[in-house]
Amino acid sequence: MTLHAPLQGLRVVDLTRLLPGPVATLRLAELGADVLKIEEPGAGDYARAIMQSTADKAAGQPSTFYKIVNRGKRETRLDLKSETGLTVLCALVREADVLVESFRPGVMKRLGLGYETLCALNPKLVYCAITGYGYESPFSQRPGHDLNYLAYAGVLDQIKTRDGTPAIPNIQIADLLGGALSAVTQILAALWKVARGGDGAFIDVSMTHSVHANNIVARTALAEASKDTGDPATPQAGAGLLNGGVPCYNLYRTADDRWLAVGALELKFWERLCRALNRNDWASRHWSLGQAIGGPDAAALTQELADIIVEHPLDDWVALLEPLDCCVSPVLSAAEAATHALFHVDRE
Repeated sequence: MTLHAPLQGLRVVDLTRLLPGPVATLRLAELGADVLKIEEPGAGDYARAIMQSTADKAAGQPSTFYKIVNRGKRETRLDLKSETGLTVLCALVREADVLVESFRPGVMKRLGLGYETLCALNPKLVYCAITGYGYESPFSQRPGHDLNYLAYAGVLDQIKTRDGTPAIPNIQIADLLGGALSAVTQILAALWKVARGGDGAFIDVSMTHSVHANNIVARTALAEASKDTGDPATPQAGAGLLNGGVPCYNLYRTADDRWLAVGALELKFWERLCRALNRNDWASRHWSLGQAIGGPDAAALTQELADIIVEHPLDDWVALLEPLDCCVSPVLSAAEAATHALFHVDRE
């Protein structure tokens, strides 16, 4: 929960499972909202068993994954297919400000809990449905997960190695950016409307459509290519400004087989890096000064820089470059990030 809990007093009914919906309501809980997570009898949320350790399984405890995304919430069980379950949920909706669900479109209506029904009970209700492809989409009834949404949205195509092989990211971009974040943003906007005397709203969050809308750099490239040639195209891996086509914004292997992230996109940061490496002659070889992105000089200089970086271990480069404000960072493992000083600053 945040220090000031700006959403204190906000009542949220959470019918979601797995990752996108639970993270959306987690963010609301962190802002002070009272979130009641409702699960069906029996196994409940599938997340309870995902990545569950042997120790938790033996102790009858849910997985750490489940605990992380549902912390700070109250929990209860309801059978929404029973008359009692429906009665209880309707009573909760009458007093709620927000309801979030992540069923496939049509499920809530078949249960007798569609938006029209719940809106009649509580006209101020903000009802948010998080789905893979949206209520009005021709794919509305298709199943999917993060990898599918990224694939359809053209995002997975942008996450690939130089040989063109797509990489499977271990952070769920569509679930979290397209689902959870989009849901929170739209819920807060709808609550602002309610606070100003308006009625509630039905919010249709399609994870695929939302993450597609956030594929900004690729969409920019498409628009510019269409202007120039009439042939829409996005940069190939390693050929664009932000995907490896310039030496000032790239990844470099170190002597101890670690990686250094160089993000000296602006000229001033690149100049500082060049000075630190005693290579002032490189300072003018920058995209903002005319170096062709993805061109021969960019490729040659990337290799020259790689040849220098690989001569020393990661810690040496961090010690030299971090204090110089030239946008250079170590590529940390998840374990290293968890204990890094960046996330453990004394705020007293």
